[in-house]
Amino acid sequence: MSLRPRSAVQIPEATVAVARAAFPKGCLAIRLRDELGVLFSDEQFADAFPRRGGPGRAPGELALVTVLQFAEGLTDRQAADAVRGRIDWKYALALELTDPGFDFSVLSEFRDRLIEHGIEARVFDLLLDRCSELGLLRAGGRQRTDSTHVLAAVRTLNRMEFVGETLRAALEALAVAAPGWLAEVVAPEWIERYGRRVDSYRFPKGEDARTRWATTVGQDGFALLEAIHAGDAPHWLRAIPAVQTLRVAWIQQYHRDDKGMRWREGNDLPPAGVRLSSPYDRDAHYGLKRGAGWCGYKVHLSETCEPDQPHLITNVHTTDATVVDSEVTEQIHLDLAGRGLGPGTHVVDAGYVTATLILTARQEKAIDLLGPVGLDTHATAKQGLGQEAFAIDWQARTATCPGGATSVSWSDQRKPNGTPITRVHFAITDCGPCPLRASCTKADGHRYGRSLTLLPAAQQKILDQRRREQETQAWKECYAVRAGIEGTISQAVRAGGIRRTRYRGLPKTRLAHLLTATAINLIRLDAWWTDIPIRGTRASRLERLGAELGLAA
Repeated sequence: MSLRPRSAVQIPEATVAVARAAFPKGCLAIRLRDELGVLFSDEQFADAFPRRGGPGRAPGELALVTVLQFAEGLTDRQAADAVRGRIDWKYALALELTDPGFDFSVLSEFRDRLIEHGIEARVFDLLLDRCSELGLLRAGGRQRTDSTHVLAAVRTLNRMEFVGETLRAALEALAVAAPGWLAEVVAPEWIERYGRRVDSYRFPKGEDARTRWATTVGQDGFALLEAIHAGDAPHWLRAIPAVQTLRVAWIQQYHRDDKGMRWREGNDLPPAGVRLSSPYDRDAHYGLKRGAGWCGYKVHLSETCEPDQPHLITNVHTTDATVVDSEVTEQIHLDLAGRGLGPGTHVVDAGYVTATLILTARQEKAIDLLGPVGLDTHATAKQGLGQEAFAIDWQARTATCPGGATSVSWSDQRKPNGTPITRVHFAITDCGPCPLRASCTKADGHRYGRSLTLLPAAQQKILDQRRREQETQAWKECYAVRAGIEGTISQAVRAGGIRRTRYRGLPKTRLAHLLTATAINLIRLDAWWTDIPIRGTRASRLERLGAELGLAA
């Protein structure tokens, strides 16, 4: 399929007449064309299409079809049918009433081209650019961000299911790619053991029996890998994706040395961010947040929240499930700055905030990162003395406690994640007889005195300042705007199903999230054009009754 750019596209008169008669009050697709004009031109996708070859469908048209498809939650086949049969879509696409449309497979090919050429965000960015031109978006205001989990399009497997299914997937791939070679290698018992999908109910009972089963699977896997890497085996077998997955999985799940092969203990496994969780989606990993675990990804959505403008999603960032929120804060700021949409105030929850990030955002991006920080555990205890009760002399490298004692040691250290910290200790001879001891420390009074853990001076100052601010009513009122992002995530779940990806792999999942965000922006623009107000938080009937009776909390 090659690029054949179209000249300026005018909507055919017959299409206009029928669309106006069928939709006298308009609809989303018609208003999209009327308000934004030609949103996607063919030249904007020229780098993803060759200049030579058979003529193909115009990429600007495919981009608009894809966005409308995600806005209405249609499959590829349903979207292709809509192009053939719906008047409002023909109006938006400037097609003749007799246009036959195209085969639905063209849409998946278009998405593959976006990924292949690294322009997954092109459609999303073009809509934001158009909104900026119309004055519907501007930099420097308030924006808010939050994340939600995304389940992979694969089953969640325990370790034994994983190794069994990984070996079965490799054998299945070899049975298709090299049946003759596999027939000479496969052991008869492998047919019974791996012929059907591995499920937990088929495992033997008892821990010892299950360990022996896992060991047997490990031996079979190593035997298959040795055969594949033998000198007389076709070299191309090693490039089969399922075989490569098998090799990585066996390195992660088994030990093999002079003492033989053995099943790795749980504490000897690679970190979750590296360890494979499924043989069918190598990008999906097992994540854990607030006690809830899932296999898949995580998506971060950022949106504007000014009262005089439509609330539009300005950034979409998709990661695997193991990446914590604070690790993406800086990248979100970089992405927003790259679009010329850097916020003046970025409202987030505690997961995105550290003292270092607050300081970096303020100094390097002129962004006020507005979110709560962790409280001082000593200060939150009943009548406790927090770190602010101590006078810190950064130049002299000493601290003075409320009782007047001076610290006896000051050492610069680092946390396991590399964060620099300072450990400050007070002598037991000072803390033991101190009348403030009960409210100062719970350490063994016969062995230890009070200790402090400090960040570098500039970061500690920011941390102390934010802890004071977030207790004030003014700060809480400013931070209340963050709650609105929950509605955006809810809309993305209901309209786009973002909590369960339809695709395998991070690139395709990321593209789906970007297209979903583009579709939501179109829906919100349509609501803005038709003066549909933003709905407030939904209340149950019982809550509404309580409010009427004056009994609401």
